[in-house]
Order: sequence, then C-alpha cells, then structure tokens
Amino acid sequence: MERLQKVIALSGYCSRRKAEELIQKGQVKVNGQIVTQMGVKVSNNDFIEVEGNPINEKEEKVYYILNKPRGIVTTTNDEKGRKTVVDLIKTEKRIYPVGRLDYDTTGLIILTNDGELTNYLIHPKNNIEKVYVAKLKGIILKEDLNKICSGVFIDGKKTSKAKAKILRVDKKTNTSVVELIIHEGRNHQVKKMFEAIGFNVLKLKRESISFLTLDGLKSGEYRPLSIKEVKMLYGEKNN
Repeated sequence: MERLQKVIALSGYCSRRKAEELIQKGQVKVNGQIVTQMGVKVSNNDFIEVEGNPINEKEEKVYYILNKPRGIVTTTNDEKGRKTVVDLIKTEKRIYPVGRLDYDTTGLIILTNDGELTNYLIHPKNNIEKVYVAKLKGIILKEDLNKICSGVFIDGKKTSKAKAKILRVDKKTNTSVVELIIHEGRNHQVKKMFEAIGFNVLKLKRESISFLTLDGLKSGEYRPLSIKEVKMLYGEKNN
C-alpha cells in the first residue's frame, strides 16, 4: 500500500506536490469515489483517475534537460497562452518541469515524468547544487558576497549558506557578473538574495544542476538524459 499522492507522482502524471493540490480540489477518484483527504493509501488493485484520466504506475519514465530561452514559462500549461517549457520538447509522454525558472531567466531545467526523482531533486534538505550566473546593476564587492554566502533574509526567512564569486566587473557600464551556488529553490530566490544586499539582477542564467550542464545545448535546445546520467542522479538520491 502506498499513499495516493505518491502513486500519482510515480505514474508520471504530475509531481507529488501537484497531486496533493488535485486531491484537495476533488480532481482525483479512487474506484469511482472522489478523494479529497491526504494520507489515503491505495494498492495495485485500486482504479485511480486524475482529472478524469486513468493512471498507470508502470508508465515508462523519460528524462530531458532543456536550455530554457528567455520569455518561456516554466509550467505545463499557461492561462495566458504563452509558450511553455513543455511545448519545446517533442514527446508523447506527459512530462513536467523539475522546479522552475522565471519567465526572463534562462538556462538548465530538467523535465520528466518521474515523480519520485522530482521530489528528491527539489527538496532543499537533499542539497542538490544549482549554479547560476547573474549580471547585476552596480559594482559588487567581496564584502557583499560574504553576506550572500552567510545567508540573507528573504520573505522573512534566512537563506541557507551559499557559495559565490565575482566573475567580472565593468565600471564603464556599472555592472558586475557573479556566479552563485545554492541548494534551495524558493520563488525568485536568486533575484531576492541580491536585492537583499542592494543589487538588481539584469540577467540570470542557471548553468548546472548537480553534475548536469548545458554543454552542447544552444538556447531552446534539449536532449534526453542517458541511462548513465539517470543512474547517477539516482545514485545521489541513494547516497
């Protein structure tokens, strides 16, 4: 027996967090009955429908990395009709992004239908390293980076310790370029961290997640992960 939201996530229909939202909204049925409470457990013999769609826990898992362009939203569908990261990948599988990047942020994002791995990668306690490069308005100093690395308060909560280094500064344009390594993924986190020390982010790109990089991928391009790469991600999960 497994919790209903976990079974939905393992089916590849959506992430566990999204499954919990759908349950609360009454969009999930078990054996024809609507379920709205968390904690319900199901077996392989139970018939589960999500938004009217029967799910299959044994669906083949797929994994992609995408070099997200600016102006693409990180969601499975958009109420405003904007193009999404899912639209950029040709697959018949129902996939969803692991975490998110802002509309104007570019760089690496993983898309998959593997809910178990998704939950592992996005949870801050698992310390999955994410590397960003930010172009800032203003000339940043090492003392400023020390504040970032020690943790700053955003939305009333202090960020975890981070790593950062100055890549270059341009006094003529009054800009700086900084590499920032974090393990969390809060809403607009990188931008808010720099804003907390008085710097506005002009451009932001995610260069890597764990060992995965953008090598060989131009903006808008994607590729499937190799079996070895998937095993390495699961290797991290099991360490």
